[in-house]
Amino acid sequence: MKAFYRLFYYFSILLTGVLAGVTLVGAFAGNTAPESFKLIPFIGLGLPVLLLANLAFAIYWTIRWRCWVFLSLIALFGNWGYISCVLRFPLFSPASESIAKLGTYTPGILTVATYNVDAFNHEHMGYSCKGIATQMQNLQADILCLQEVGINSSFNIDSVCAAFSNWPYQYVPSAPEGKELLQLAVFSRYPIREQSLITYPDSKNCSLWCDIEIPGRTIRLFNNHLQTTEVTRNKRELEKELYKEDTQKAERAALTLIDGLHENFRKRAGQADVLKQLIADSPYPTLVCGDFNSLPSSYVYHTIKGNKKGNKKGDKKDNKLQDGFQTSGHGYMYTFKFFKHLLRIDYVLHSPELKSTDYFSPDWSYSDHNPVVMRMKL
Repeated sequence: MKAFYRLFYYFSILLTGVLAGVTLVGAFAGNTAPESFKLIPFIGLGLPVLLLANLAFAIYWTIRWRCWVFLSLIALFGNWGYISCVLRFPLFSPASESIAKLGTYTPGILTVATYNVDAFNHEHMGYSCKGIATQMQNLQADILCLQEVGINSSFNIDSVCAAFSNWPYQYVPSAPEGKELLQLAVFSRYPIREQSLITYPDSKNCSLWCDIEIPGRTIRLFNNHLQTTEVTRNKRELEKELYKEDTQKAERAALTLIDGLHENFRKRAGQADVLKQLIADSPYPTLVCGDFNSLPSSYVYHTIKGNKKGNKKGDKKDNKLQDGFQTSGHGYMYTFKFFKHLLRIDYVLHSPELKSTDYFSPDWSYSDHNPVVMRMKL
């Protein structure tokens, strides 16, 4: 029995060290393009689970009062950049909750919301669409960025626009001829001037930008729905093969899932590079909203947000956007309801000159995502 406990002790040390090492590698996922190192984006994707495992080991070694706790602590603090993107103190803000519930209108405040509406649940009568419009009205949202609008023959674009008629200015771009897109929409209380649809090669996903005139200034708004992960669909295919008890088919399904994820990592990285250039070229203060399908640990997030440390001399202008959750959020932030609420993939980023005052994500039942709402001073 004594030999067993000794073996377990040494195995625990080894597991703690390996886990801490892999987790530290995840801290570099945001600076590593998927084409450079195939494994690192997967580590970045698994970072929420890795961090929880390190926390568990930190508690375990603290209880046992062993120095190996420092391995887990180093891994946790080495990923503080990611942790600060999903956890902010204070954990609870009564002011934000009251605003979220009552929709109190405050003069001089601009409210922006982004929401992947999941095709309004493919409803033909538009109950979800009308419900979302009512909720956004209660929040006194001034600008709405919607992804996966999913218009169908029974509830068409005119019906969607009628549901959001309280926002008199609208931009719902149509797909170019011969191309199928997951449709985006912007609804605004303020005039929309210049506008453009951004499409990506070999992808149904897209982005758009538009210039919105608000009192005293013009802002450039980007609404994005970057390459879909397709994890849920591929996961179902893998589960089907596992139920068949055919080892070879299960292995092929697993490899297909991995290859599909990596291909989507690569596509999103290319889309982020395109957006980085467009954001850098903006002549106005910028808001970047939408479903990035990427965690804060990802190359996509870091590329779009920009390099906080600045560029080397001679490099092209960098975005240097701020994450609204980091500037005015509180508590724990997730936006995707599946996977145990571990995934934050929807964002509102803003130029430093736009001062965020509040950032929250109401838990609504209309979609597999939660909306994200940010308020800022005009």
